[in-house]
Amino acid sequence: MKRRSILWVLFIGIAALAVLAIACNGNGDGDDEASPTAPADDEPTAGSHSQILDDVQGRGELICGVNDGVPGFGFVEPDGTNSGFDTDFCRAIAAAVLGDSELVQFVPLTAEARLTALQTGEIDVLIRNTTWTITRDAATGLSYAVTTFYDGQGMMVRAADGFDTIDELADARICVLQGTTTELNLADRLPNSEPVGFEENETLQAAFIEESCSGWTSDKSQLASRRSAFPEDAGGPDSLVILEETFSKEPLGPLTIDNDSQWFDIVNWVTIGMIIADEKGITSDNLQGFIDDPDGAETARLLGVPFEGGEIFEPGLGIDPDFMQDVISQVGNYGEVYEDNITPIGIPREGTLNASFTDGGLIYAPPWR
Repeated sequence: MKRRSILWVLFIGIAALAVLAIACNGNGDGDDEASPTAPADDEPTAGSHSQILDDVQGRGELICGVNDGVPGFGFVEPDGTNSGFDTDFCRAIAAAVLGDSELVQFVPLTAEARLTALQTGEIDVLIRNTTWTITRDAATGLSYAVTTFYDGQGMMVRAADGFDTIDELADARICVLQGTTTELNLADRLPNSEPVGFEENETLQAAFIEESCSGWTSDKSQLASRRSAFPEDAGGPDSLVILEETFSKEPLGPLTIDNDSQWFDIVNWVTIGMIIADEKGITSDNLQGFIDDPDGAETARLLGVPFEGGEIFEPGLGIDPDFMQDVISQVGNYGEVYEDNITPIGIPREGTLNASFTDGGLIYAPPWR
C-alpha cells in the first residue's frame, strides 16, 4: 500500500510539471511556430555559425592553398603575382566575404602537403587541382564543393620516341607526382611499369628532360599546361605529344574542413553563383545592366536586388545578399575565368566536359532560390 501511494504521488507530480511546461511555453498543438527540432527558416540552426568566416573577416584576408607551378591553373608569374583558374576562385571567395578579390594570401602547397594544410587550419580553403575521391571525402575530415573542372589522367611522351599508345609504355619508366591519385591510376593501368616519383613538377620536368623517364603521367590539364610552357632549349611544346587515351576520372574542385558547414556553403555557392552567371550570360562587362534591370526572378536573387517591387532575397549564408555582384565584377563568371586561364594553354571549353550543360557539358548549377 505504501508503494502504491508513492507511485501515485510521482504520477501527480509529473502531470503537474507537464501542465506547467505547456503554460509557460504558451504554444498549443495547433501553433505554427517552429519547434527546437525544426527551426524556422529565418533562424540559424545549431552549429551553423562559421568560425572560419569570423577568422577571415577578422584578419581581413583569405588564406588559400594553391599550386604555383601549373600554368593556367595555379602559377606564379615573373612579376610575383599568382595567376590561374584555381587562383581566380580563391579571389572570388575573397570578393564574396571581404568585398575585395585582392585580399588573398596564396599558400603554395605540394601534392603531399595540401590536405594536411587544410586539416590543420594552415589555410582556409584548398583550391589546387585535387581529385574528389571517396577516401578523401569520407576519411580525411574534408568536404568537396561543386566540381569546377572535369579532368582525366593521360600520358605525355617525347614526339621523337614514336609512342602512339599507352600500352607501348607497359614496361617503361614513368615520371609521376607523389601523393596523388595519379600514382594509383598508373598502377592500375600499367602495373608492370616503373614509376619514378617526385614531390614537385619542376624536379619531375627536369628528370623528364634528362630522359630519366619515357613517359610523364598526370591529369591531362596539367600535361597540357606543362607542354604549353615547355622550355624551348629542351625542344619546346612541339617536342611533346599527349597520347589520346584518358584512363581515369578526375573531378577537381575546392575543399574545406568538415566541421564548418556555413563556410562550406559559402565556398560552394560562390562557385555555383559563377556558373549560374555564365548560364545567364551575366559577365563582368554587362553586370550593371542586370543589376539595374534583372531579366528574371532568379537573376535578381543571384545579384541580391529586388524584382518587380519584391523584397531582396536572403540566401542565409551569413554574408551580404548582393555578394555575387562583387564576385562577378571583380573576377567574372565561370566562362570568363575559363577563357582567361585555360583556353590559352590549349584546352578550349567547347566540346569538352567543362562546357555548360546547355552545350553538352557537365557544368551545371542547382537553382538559386
